Amino acid sequence: MALLGSALLVGFMHTLFGPDHYLPFIVIGRARRWGLGLTSLLTFVCGLGHVLSSVLLGLLGAALGAALHQVEGYEGSRGEWAGWALLIFGGGYAAWGIYRALRHGSHSHLHLHPDGDLHRHGHHHHHADGHPRVHGHEHAAPDVESYGTPASWKSLTPWLLFLIFVLGPCEPLIPMFFASAVAGQWEDVLLVALGYTAATLVAMHLLVTLFWFGLKRLPLGPLERWSHAMAGLVILLAGVGMVFLGL
Repeated sequence: MALLGSALLVGFMHTLFGPDHYLPFIVIGRARRWGLGLTSLLTFVCGLGHVLSSVLLGLLGAALGAALHQVEGYEGSRGEWAGWALLIFGGGYAAWGIYRALRHGSHSHLHLHPDGDLHRHGHHHHHADGHPRVHGHEHAAPDVESYGTPASWKSLTPWLLFLIFVLGPCEPLIPMFFASAVAGQWEDVLLVALGYTAATLVAMHLLVTLFWFGLKRLPLGPLERWSHAMAGLVILLAGVGMVFLGL
């Protein structure tokens, strides 16, 4: 029971003090108007991939006769790659969010008057309170989702997050079960892996759910069209924390 308790405690604390484990899902879900179900599903899939990749690496190292420090070295390298991947993803997402906000913040229309006069005028889509402005004419909808419409989950973003989380290591996990794996004590390996996985997933879902309900009540008003840019910036900062601060 002590081994299981240690795995539960370490897994929960490692997730709690690693903002990269939950911030990406919180801000991306808020920006894309995902419901709690879709946000939780992505959190679960990424969290499971995150833990299992480290378990498989540890088992492979034990099977090949590698020393613990060698496997930990591989984990450290994966951590650097994951941090840079998260940083680049956040920067790219922020840039796309800025482009999207500027592109759809205002546009112009051509008007043909009865006297044959043709002119163009521009306007913004939103009042200061963030609500759509009512026009006296119709125009084509933007080629991406409107600010109040949930974005499709079938996009590249979830897959990129999944790959980043699979790449990311669980540094405390491998030392906890490596000696048992080398000694062939598979009950202990299974106990540690299940306990650590359960604690990680519970912590991730708890934090994501709490922030999801909190942000849902937070109206952004005129900042709504900048939600993707702000989400990218938060992920970028999480990547900076991983790469330069060791978070």
